[in-house]
Amino acid sequence: MLVLSRKIDESLIIGNGEIRIVVLGIQGDQVKLGIDAPRHITVMREELFEAQQQNQLAAISVPPQELDNLKPPNPKKPLPPEKKPKSP
Repeated sequence: MLVLSRKIDESLIIGNGEIRIVVLGIQGDQVKLGIDAPRHITVMREELFEAQQQNQLAAISVPPQELDNLKPPNPKKPLPPEKKPKSP
């Protein structure tokens, strides 16, 4: 792991300049980072990435025969038309 020190408004460049990370602020034990990356590069928090990976593993571990037992959700029944009051 590369460890670098940066001050507020200082940046890091990753790759061929495609990704830029800027230190926006420091409050207590939190560091606010700005990430400038092309749209085709996914940027997410590590805990969300790990949860996504676990969900994908769980999804592919379901045997195909169990998928046949799933029922489609009940379609919403349309509401009956409202009765309009008669005019006097």
